[in-house]
Amino acid sequence: MGDKTVINLEIVVPNQTRYLGLIGNIGEEVARFLDGNADNRGDLAYHLNLVLTEAMVNAIHYGSTENRQDTVRVHLRIEDDVLCLKVYDQGQGFDLNNLPPPELDSLREDGRGIFLIRSLMDDVTYQKTDEGNVLAMYKKLD
Repeated sequence: MGDKTVINLEIVVPNQTRYLGLIGNIGEEVARFLDGNADNRGDLAYHLNLVLTEAMVNAIHYGSTENRQDTVRVHLRIEDDVLCLKVYDQGQGFDLNNLPPPELDSLREDGRGIFLIRSLMDDVTYQKTDEGNVLAMYKKLD
């Protein structure tokens, strides 16, 4: 790919689950435009859809206030063969390092999002900033 910025994309959507598919599809489409092996692009497309959808669900359900005007902001950047996805919210936040592991034997569907994100991405951070809370997910591109 080269040592330059290939993509810098910012999306702001209302804090509503109806936008999950849109954001996931954008991640898929970005992956499909990257150079490299078609099989790897297909896997990356699926993984980007999944991590963006999971991050959005968390931002909507846990990172929002009662204000219906809240938004979720997604920033996607590819630079120097590193993909960075950032999802911003206005909630209270959480401690990424103190999350309990998910109960994989349980039929409950909640509690697995961060586990999946960490499994699919190379590095994941979460912090409070002046712009809100930000979940940053990084993936080295081959």
